[in-house]
Amino acid sequence: MTQNASSFHIADSTRVLTPESPGLDTLLGCLEHGRSFRASLSPDLPLRQVEGVPQCVYCESSGSSGQPKLIRRSPASWRASFDINHQLFGITPSDVYAVLGHLGHSLALYASVEALHLGCGLAALNGLGPARQAAELRRLGVTTLYATPSQLRLIVEADQSTLPGLKRVLCGGGALDQALHDRLVRHCPGAQVFEFFGASETSFITLSDSHTPAGSVGRSYPGVELRIGDMPGSGTEGEIWVQSPYLFEGYEQGHSPHTRWQDGFLSIGEVGILDADGYLYLRGRRSRMVTVADQNVFPEAIEAVLLQQDGVEAAAVLTLADARRGHRIVAMVQGTAPEATLRRACRAKLGDAAVPREIRKIGKMPMLAAGKPDLQRLLGLWQKAPI
Repeated sequence: MTQNASSFHIADSTRVLTPESPGLDTLLGCLEHGRSFRASLSPDLPLRQVEGVPQCVYCESSGSSGQPKLIRRSPASWRASFDINHQLFGITPSDVYAVLGHLGHSLALYASVEALHLGCGLAALNGLGPARQAAELRRLGVTTLYATPSQLRLIVEADQSTLPGLKRVLCGGGALDQALHDRLVRHCPGAQVFEFFGASETSFITLSDSHTPAGSVGRSYPGVELRIGDMPGSGTEGEIWVQSPYLFEGYEQGHSPHTRWQDGFLSIGEVGILDADGYLYLRGRRSRMVTVADQNVFPEAIEAVLLQQDGVEAAAVLTLADARRGHRIVAMVQGTAPEATLRRACRAKLGDAAVPREIRKIGKMPMLAAGKPDLQRLLGLWQKAPI
């Protein structure tokens, strides 16, 4: 079909290396015939065709702290970044993409459509264990990997061999801590490791590079304008506002009081600091921020510290109402790290208010399809009984 910015296409050089992967046949059909498609977090039906509307993408949000919302975006909003990435990363038809997650999650879906658009090979490895995924990355000659930090952590822990064929690891959907970054550099010796910050509503916001300071998620992705609070200046903490050609059109179903538009800029309720060199540092979501003894505490910052500690495989922080202190911070951790060590690390990095009052060990962290801890399920488990 004729290419235009209002629709997706499949390049002639595309190779689908895992044709039996759930949802891929539906995706290929929709792209080939210019149909709209809806991505669902349901494990049984990741994608389905949508009739009667000009081609667009409907994606469920991850719903990590509440009910998922249905996001609507135009093909042009993704195609604009396909062209950027083609130039930025030197992508050629000889490259092979892989995704580790469910195609109903926007990260895996985005990467799959990008691979098909750019004429690359595509391997969708959802449903395989991490050791098997690593073996498939080697067997299929994968050069470009899109994944979340949780997915990457499982790979490096389960697989003892290196992945020398990888050229690019693009990590999004959560904070990439320095310890995991360093492990990835060793595990993928021929790859550049890029962290990007974004959301289903915004797509790319920032991208890291080799000069990015520790703790930062990078500078503005090409075509993105950032604003902190009401001012374009640097050095102050505030709500992050984004203007770019990659933004979504709106919610088809559901809504969020934290998603707001203002003069062409979009905020999804993230809070951060932009330094004088243009590097963005995240504090967390305003919707998760709580007060503890009159101090603002972001659970994401605590999770980041916990994940940096040896013996921690996964971590999630919950907040409980407390009549005396405002809120009580608690944590659930998968791994062998001693509780005293974890508390000391949180106190040293973040202060007393951010120290979990109780830490419970969990055998296996419940995860969403997006590769993030399922906070709603964890809260239910916490309230029922110790684990």
